[in-house]
Amino acid sequence: MSDEQIDPPRRRRRATRTRLVLRWSAIIVVIAVLVTGGYVFYNYQRFTSGITHIDAITHSNAPQKDADGTDQNILLVGDDHRPANATADQLAKLGTEDDGGGTNTDTMMVLHVPADGSTATLISFPRDSWVDIPGYGMDKLNAAFTLGSQNGGDAAGAQLLIQTIQNLSGLTIDHFVRVSMLGFYNIVDALGPVQVCLNAAVDDPYSTLNLPAGVSTLNAQQALAFVRQRHGLNNGDLDRQVRQQYFLTVEARQILSAGTLLNPVKLQNVLDAVSSSIETDPGLNLLALAAQLHGLNANNITTATIPISGTPTIEVDGQDLDVVEVDTAAMPGFIAGMIGPPSAYVKAKAAPVGSVTVTVLNGGDTDGAAASATSTLTSLGFATGTPGSADATVTTTIEYPAGLEAQAKALAPFVPGAIVSLSTKVSGVTLILGTDELTVTPPSTASAETGPSGAAAPPASASPAQNFAAGACIN
Repeated sequence: MSDEQIDPPRRRRRATRTRLVLRWSAIIVVIAVLVTGGYVFYNYQRFTSGITHIDAITHSNAPQKDADGTDQNILLVGDDHRPANATADQLAKLGTEDDGGGTNTDTMMVLHVPADGSTATLISFPRDSWVDIPGYGMDKLNAAFTLGSQNGGDAAGAQLLIQTIQNLSGLTIDHFVRVSMLGFYNIVDALGPVQVCLNAAVDDPYSTLNLPAGVSTLNAQQALAFVRQRHGLNNGDLDRQVRQQYFLTVEARQILSAGTLLNPVKLQNVLDAVSSSIETDPGLNLLALAAQLHGLNANNITTATIPISGTPTIEVDGQDLDVVEVDTAAMPGFIAGMIGPPSAYVKAKAAPVGSVTVTVLNGGDTDGAAASATSTLTSLGFATGTPGSADATVTTTIEYPAGLEAQAKALAPFVPGAIVSLSTKVSGVTLILGTDELTVTPPSTASAETGPSGAAAPPASASPAQNFAAGACIN
């Protein structure tokens, strides 16, 4: 079996993982273009008329409370579905054939947009992540869409994928965007040649990518090969996600360049390619999103991959299966550190210590840590709840429900280094101790590590958080 063939969607063996990826980048192109001004607003009706809508967001798969408030999380999905109106010539350009085995969601990323729109954070979820899919048990993350769609079509597939990612990450998914491989091709083709830079030459027969070290100019077919390569990369699929993140910033810079924005014909071609290539939930208002992202540029997009603890081969139904083992204990701290505290927390003034009730839970390794921290908090003037235990976690976290920002901010200086996180799972300010062994520190010795927001740096991820500068080269 060749590396480009695909097994049935529920179980994928080791040699069958080189699907085309990065169709999600289309939505970034949309955002970047929308914020440029009057030309796009004038053509907005034409642009939106070409977009297909899918009922991906429902009350059943959304948390009761949105922990992000006015921040937004957009799930960006790239898959291998073939649009019904695709011609044979178009499909031939993709370099792969449909095996009829279901839709494979090979690229899944969450774009986090804070309320002020000044930055954006892109979090990658490896497709081989071994996760609990509600109603189906443990499976690879990219099986969720197919499993859901078997009984309810694409909308049910999207809903199950969203529910799975929400359960895994703790994030609320506000919107859904899906792009096919043909859509990706058409967008890059309309945008024109894209320049990338490699630290070392590449000659990969599986993806067909053959490039020298240094700067290369790619057409649409070469761009597909660039974002699909995993052979020859030290970390395989995980390094390929870095390729995807890198290509995003390159494409964002190109769409914002004068060569695109000041060329009405080219700009319209790009807009038409984007609108005909994406599917979104009906509630995604691109004009409102564009207004929120008025200050965004390629230099303030931060990218990272969720924390993992390994890439083992496990046996499932008598077959060897390569999976990505998610570090669920590190996930809460990673997510909180990546997206930072909501704007309501940043703006809040700390409440008086005596008005704050804190419950301490132990998610670390030290016996009696919750009781000890509770005693210290009581001596410092806090009201306290009954100490208890929590699921194992790496990072000490202060969790609070919406409306208790001031109370959480009062506690943060007493637990230097702790992550502060808005949560729908707690009813009051809750200190969850982790294996990092942070604990309550009296103010006379407390450090200022948490800063004004109380947020510490996130735990290590599968790929370090980074911004790709203009002209940057990658492996």
